[in-house]
Amino acid sequence: MGYSDFRRGSLRRTMRTSLAVLALTAVMGGCVDEDTVYNDRPFGNDPPASAGGMLGYVEGQQGQPTCAQCHATPSASWTTTAHAGAWETLQGSGHAQEFCEACHTVSQLGNAATAAVGWTSTGDERYLDVQCEACHGAGQTHIANPQATQPIPSLAVGQGLTNGCGECHNGTHHPFVEQWELSKHSEVVTFAASNPECAGCHRGQGTLLAWGVRSEYLEKDSADPLPVVCGVCHDPHDATFEGQLRFPVNTADVTAHLCARCHNRRSNPDPNESHGLAPHAPETELLVGEAGWIPPGADLDFGSIVASHGTENNEKLCATCHVVMYEIEDQATGELLLNSVGHTFDAAACVDANGIPTGEHDCPIDTASRSFVGCVASGCHSTQANAAAIMNLRSEFVANQAATLLALLEEVDPNLDEPGGEIDASVSTFTIAEGAFFNYNLAYHGGDVHAATVHNSPWIRALLAASISAVEAEYGVSAP
Repeated sequence: MGYSDFRRGSLRRTMRTSLAVLALTAVMGGCVDEDTVYNDRPFGNDPPASAGGMLGYVEGQQGQPTCAQCHATPSASWTTTAHAGAWETLQGSGHAQEFCEACHTVSQLGNAATAAVGWTSTGDERYLDVQCEACHGAGQTHIANPQATQPIPSLAVGQGLTNGCGECHNGTHHPFVEQWELSKHSEVVTFAASNPECAGCHRGQGTLLAWGVRSEYLEKDSADPLPVVCGVCHDPHDATFEGQLRFPVNTADVTAHLCARCHNRRSNPDPNESHGLAPHAPETELLVGEAGWIPPGADLDFGSIVASHGTENNEKLCATCHVVMYEIEDQATGELLLNSVGHTFDAAACVDANGIPTGEHDCPIDTASRSFVGCVASGCHSTQANAAAIMNLRSEFVANQAATLLALLEEVDPNLDEPGGEIDASVSTFTIAEGAFFNYNLAYHGGDVHAATVHNSPWIRALLAASISAVEAEYGVSAP
């Protein structure tokens, strides 16, 4: 009997014995879920002895991983991803080389195997493409005894790890892990990660849980927090959204945008919160003019001032500036130095003398120190120098306004947010000075005024001007 006949017969058998399947599901526990179909027949031909237990595709069934015979739903979803066509992509690239092959096949890369297995040990076509086992590990022992062995992938990321996304997504042409390690996403804020109220954004496991992801992975129940690793934002099995992201970034709707699910915290003052006079992650609300405190009597409304970066003309919102991909070449030789993939997540990233992003944040705002490639590539600015000049000019204006407001607040309450006086978060009464202090902090969120300037300069300037007027009127002080 051929494999196709065997499979059809097995499915008929499964439907006839649904009660038995339910009973088996209860016995097998974690191995079987709503996406698993029980199959009690042989799984095609045994893999080569040197394959390290890797099963790969069913022989003669290109595009049909052996795992799909039970794990039908995730396998069907996987066929829509770039991983499912990885071998063809390599061969059609025009620069396929042997050293690339292990990352475009089932091999020892991406899983716990350390010796050559799968494609690299056999050259067998059943191991083409980045199939299930590339991340989950060998499946032969799991098939022999599903209860005893369950190949579970790791989501940990870092240079030097011998499993996970970083074993392939690295190097000159796709330095995702190297650039990610320079980003804030790679850092774990210990206190926030251990605080249940903060874990939804500061602990990788907590973010996945908050987003309804129940899949198994090695670190799922670990006491050690994962940072925001690849598998937090990207879904290995699903290509519904561009880049296999869990939520879209090609939308100007902040309620749907991936980044906004964390970068939208405490964008307005909270009198009942001990840290309520300082914004926490207000970036997306600032983009669309929803962040800050509107002084009484001010002719302002939330959403009434939206700069170009926050309009529907900017189809990807945050991602347009913060995830910019471009090639960096040696100016003398034309040799490719780095294919920057934008995973430092820095808009106008600080760069070294060759133009390679460094992960630093306090370099001067000029084209020698930063890259403004995204500003030009997005079609918003004519040249990088133009983008730098506008950023400097607007930042200077906002900094002057903020300095004026701070001087007024120091007259009203020399201790500022220390206990006592008009600015005291521990007292439930909310004052004009406290609202104005929040707007000052919003202008300097991130350590300087650059972020507020870039996200929505007209709105932050309007808030600061209204705050200055409100403080002068309420407390009888005058701006220097």
